[in-house]
Amino acid sequence: MAGKVPLFSIEASNRGIDLTGAFNRVANSNWFILGNEVTNFEREFAEYIGVDNCVSLANGTDSLELALRALDVTPEHSVALVANAGFYGSTAVNAIGAHPLYADVDASSLNMSPAALRDLLSREKPKAIVVTHLYGQLAAIEEIVAIAAQAGVPVVEDCAQAHGAMRGGRIAGSFGAIGCFSFYPTKNLGALGDGGAAVCSDQALAQKLKMLRQYGWNTKYSVALAGGRNSRMDELQAAILREKLPHLNDWNSQRRAVARRYNAAFNDLPVKAASSVDADYVAHLYVIRVRNRDSFRAHLGEQQIATEVHYPIPDHLQAVYTGRSVSPRQHLPVTEQSAAEIVTLPCFPGMTEAQVDRVIESVCAYFKRECAQ
Repeated sequence: MAGKVPLFSIEASNRGIDLTGAFNRVANSNWFILGNEVTNFEREFAEYIGVDNCVSLANGTDSLELALRALDVTPEHSVALVANAGFYGSTAVNAIGAHPLYADVDASSLNMSPAALRDLLSREKPKAIVVTHLYGQLAAIEEIVAIAAQAGVPVVEDCAQAHGAMRGGRIAGSFGAIGCFSFYPTKNLGALGDGGAAVCSDQALAQKLKMLRQYGWNTKYSVALAGGRNSRMDELQAAILREKLPHLNDWNSQRRAVARRYNAAFNDLPVKAASSVDADYVAHLYVIRVRNRDSFRAHLGEQQIATEVHYPIPDHLQAVYTGRSVSPRQHLPVTEQSAAEIVTLPCFPGMTEAQVDRVIESVCAYFKRECAQ
């Protein structure tokens, strides 16, 4: 049997990147925090997204939390979000002490349902809305922003899986009040460790984010803003991200090419595949929905093909909420059903044609076997 097919390959993702040059630039500068690499990365990433400001941070979860704090969310407030995105948004909301209001997702994209949001806003007035572009698929963000604007509620985009996803000439992170990013190594744009950023075009919000990432200082040692912390991206991560950013669009194209092959191959199979393989999808994860998921994963495992479930337990059903009132709407039917069916297949830049072939052949063989039984 051929070698294993991993879910993601760090080696493939870093191939051709001048890591040594980035290391040497930082080492030779003798400046390791908030220096030229951070300044230049923030400028370059803001230009890429199409906004005026980028504030680099320690990680993506800090980005979500500090974005909410910059929008003046406090423990007295609620925040609307989805419950199928791995608890990352919920972690940010809970860190503030605010109340999560969960909206169900669209059955096709598994992103926030505009209809569910509209229904929620008819009953509740959250301080902010967090919209996750799940799996790299841009949500119905234009409609959601319009609904939110009518209700007078700002939108935070969770773009941790959607670097470069585009619709109508606009990129994920440029639609809402603030766009939040993670640069965890497996992301479409990944560092060599943790890293994050918040982007926006509002200068006042950008200034608050800069204060919040460094203790709430307005000047050194003068704390003027509550909720601050140490959340600075280091120079090395910024230097690595600067080396990688020019390759992002090409990597996204490679991911989409794999997704297109999968969609074409699975078209006649009893699975629900990616809802889009256009520019609004950057294929951070290629997720399908299947019945008898455990049997399906066991079959692929026997073929040494890695799979994963992103994510098996919806946020509102997590044990941490046991005995607590989470939301006026406890039952999220699409979220709950999809959580029992989703499975992630290998899809990454640098994935070989042979590896893609093996995944396709193994998936098709499973369903051929199932039909024969």
